[in-house]
Amino acid sequence: MSCDVLTFGETMISLHTEGGLSVGAAARTSVAGAESNVAVGLARLGHRVSWAGRLGADEPARLILRALRGEGVDVRHATTDPRAPTGAMLRERLPGDITRVHYWRTGSAASRQRPEHLAPALADGARLLHVTGITCAIGASDAVLAAVEHARAYGWTVVLDVNHRTRLWSRDEAAACLRRLRGLVDVLVASDDELPLVADEIGELLAGGVREVVVKRGGAGADLYSPGAGPLHQPALAVPVLDTVGAGDAFCAGYLSGLLDGLAPGERLHRAVAVGAFAVASRGDWEGLPHRDELALLDAESGSALR
Repeated sequence: MSCDVLTFGETMISLHTEGGLSVGAAARTSVAGAESNVAVGLARLGHRVSWAGRLGADEPARLILRALRGEGVDVRHATTDPRAPTGAMLRERLPGDITRVHYWRTGSAASRQRPEHLAPALADGARLLHVTGITCAIGASDAVLAAVEHARAYGWTVVLDVNHRTRLWSRDEAAACLRRLRGLVDVLVASDDELPLVADEIGELLAGGVREVVVKRGGAGADLYSPGAGPLHQPALAVPVLDTVGAGDAFCAGYLSGLLDGLAPGERLHRAVAVGAFAVASRGDWEGLPHRDELALLDAESGSALR
């Protein structure tokens, strides 16, 4: 049976320390990855989501698959590379509430994902394909291009979240790759500083066939641009900020949920910033994301007890 959303990309074992690793801070184990963060967010909001990433034949892979299954994400089409490890990341919480992130992704199973590994997932079908620039950055750009071309041929909605990571590739490398995709994308999600990686101006994207350009502006909210309409702005929701890692993925999950539900543009943006607010108000990449029946919780007065 086809799903609402197909996504893939690197999901890693994630170690979190409250303090610097060099002084022996204890670590908490979790899983993290932009695409799987979005998948969990969508699954919690009631959508059918398939994650078709590639993992090593190792214990971190078992942890990742168990976590995603537990969140209701379909992992039947996840594949295993017996010759490469599952990627890893470390998040150190440092003085001043600063988070420092380290990656071990070079040569990982996900970096070796190829178009043929995605064939069964693509054959199952979906309404929407979600991809990010991170998958291209780690070396799997051929898989991204093949998936996008397949989705376009079969009439799926194609969503690209630029998600630029400066520690994975330079701006010039990112632009050279991502500008090849822009004519195949229906919805582009990016922050202000990421937009120049795909086009010189938003009008160029809209004229080239992109139906919607969604610009994330952090604490300033978000804007939506579409052909023949003026910009639409949605302020951010005011919440205590505990952890900004994963907020962009949460925003993306909220926006895609609104698309799948057929919400009006303003309602889609509101759901996106609401899910993003849940993310920044809680610790972890995806742990604080809301279920559908919890979306209205942020409407309650701060400090309320819901009995």
